[in-house]
Amino acid sequence: MIGKRVVIRELGETPLDAIEHHAAIEDQPLPEPGPGEVVVEVASAAVGWVDLIMASGQYQHPPKPPYTPGLEYAGTIIAVGPPAVGGVAGSLPSGTRVMVDPLLAGPRSHGDYQGAGGFATYAVVPAAAVHPIPGALTFDQACNLLGNYETAYHCLIHRGRLQAGETVLIHGAAGSTGLAAVHLAKLVGARVIATGRSPAKLAVVKAQGADHVVPSSDFKDQVKELTGGKGVDVVYDGVGGEISVESLRCVRFGARFLIVGWASTPFVAKGKGQRGAPNANQLPTNLIMMKGLDVLGCPAVISAVNDPSLRATRLAQILAWAEAGTLVPYISHELPLADFKQAMLAKWNGEVIGGCVLHP
Repeated sequence: MIGKRVVIRELGETPLDAIEHHAAIEDQPLPEPGPGEVVVEVASAAVGWVDLIMASGQYQHPPKPPYTPGLEYAGTIIAVGPPAVGGVAGSLPSGTRVMVDPLLAGPRSHGDYQGAGGFATYAVVPAAAVHPIPGALTFDQACNLLGNYETAYHCLIHRGRLQAGETVLIHGAAGSTGLAAVHLAKLVGARVIATGRSPAKLAVVKAQGADHVVPSSDFKDQVKELTGGKGVDVVYDGVGGEISVESLRCVRFGARFLIVGWASTPFVAKGKGQRGAPNANQLPTNLIMMKGLDVLGCPAVISAVNDPSLRATRLAQILAWAEAGTLVPYISHELPLADFKQAMLAKWNGEVIGGCVLHP
């Protein structure tokens, strides 16, 4: 049965350039699984920020074109290959509802399965790369679980040491990892002050559990007021730029400042996969010193590559929470694969709250 897949033939100068000029839908024949592999019929694929900056080669390890985007996806196993040489049988059977591990298959992975992106009808992946969908999660929710909540867990819990009763300031709280951070922070008993640009989106963030929501255009004084002048214990900053600098003015002495990303300044790196960061963000060292801050870089994927034990712990906890129904990703956009450009533009333009999903 012939399916469809998105193919990016060339890295763009910017994500918009790649989407407009170098991405298209092509036919995809039904593949056969090899030893140790399974074929997943994709039901839902998340459209993430990394999918965008990968298309312009501005991610730390861009896949080599041509490639199919889609870091995270979920679907049903429709074929199982024989055991790998020297391996053992025991892969999940056909018909199992699964989500694909983005560090073991797809554009964010390393090795032979980097081309197995989720913007496609089918994906051939190693049997070890699929997890049964936990609990009552839908395909849409499952494909928005791992990357978002692993990032939030690594930043808030592993690096940020967030404790019950502490106050955390979460920037970009309507985004995929930002909203995951709101969920996790409340789960561990913290008080959440969330920022964003849109009152309508902040209303959703509030409904999703944030204790307080304030506009990112003017948050310093409100944060100081909400904390009785003391400032917050932790900052979760996935926005960067001026937001970062202003955040340093509303933290308590000895606070932890978590650098998660820089969505407001996406062109830090050169386009078309060129190395270098000519537009790097900067922080004022005088404020960092005088407030005694811990400024912590929080690359969830790179950290797991350097120390795999970090991932084993957080993955097990996230799957357990999802199985129990404690973590449920929020999805605001669902589109057919034919509208992949519209979906990627919605993500780029900040229209999405939580997750955006394509349905191959």
